[in-house]
Amino acid sequence: MSQRVAAIGEPLRALAARLGMPWESEADADAALQLTMSADGLALSGNARHYGAPIRVDFTAGKVAHRRRFGGGRGQLIAKACGLAHGVTPSIVDATAGLGRDAFVLASLGADVLLIERVAAIFALLEDGVRRARVDDEAAEIVARMRVAHGDAARELETLVARHDVVPQVVHLDPMFPHRDKSALVKKEMRIFRELAGDDDDAPRLLDAALEVATHRVVVKRPRRAPPLGGPAPDHALEGKTSRYDLYVHRSLKPA
Repeated sequence: MSQRVAAIGEPLRALAARLGMPWESEADADAALQLTMSADGLALSGNARHYGAPIRVDFTAGKVAHRRRFGGGRGQLIAKACGLAHGVTPSIVDATAGLGRDAFVLASLGADVLLIERVAAIFALLEDGVRRARVDDEAAEIVARMRVAHGDAARELETLVARHDVVPQVVHLDPMFPHRDKSALVKKEMRIFRELAGDDDDAPRLLDAALEVATHRVVVKRPRRAPPLGGPAPDHALEGKTSRYDLYVHRSLKPA
């Protein structure tokens, strides 16, 4: 069952109104999951024993920054799946943006990326992470290629793409699936995502929407041994150690 999430405190009253979220004063806050603002940025948190540490989007430090510096550049599986190659840098729509980690990697490799997130609280974290990264010397150039949009891609992908004037050469999808990482940190972080986003039961409909909108290819991240999403069979797949990318190709990406 989805837990109630509310924005807490006067600084977030306008954000709650803009995103259609519940708002609570600090004195009366009792939502199971809470968005709060501090000097470190926007955070989503709940009971620490159940949900772990507060979740923030930080494109300037931690695993995201490490992956940008040492992840393998265009040799990474996601880069190959999305068609980034010598002379080829497609524009990409990440229709299940989450915390923006994959989108940031793609943007760091030169791609313009539209990030679409349907859960209001997660979208707010993304928006805040991009805002803070704009004043970081290293990250600013990268996030300049990232735009975030709040909406349900399964229902309104075409509208969202048109609204942001994007050429959707590649649409990237990463539907929710059971992660095999057994660490307590990942399990607790994923617990929040599942309670807010569910299990993406509409993933086949999202794939249909992506196939209608993408001009060149759709890329779907899956567990390595999981079946493809319901619908047309992928044209081919790229496999890694724990996951794979199913590719649905309309036409080849050519050098500019």
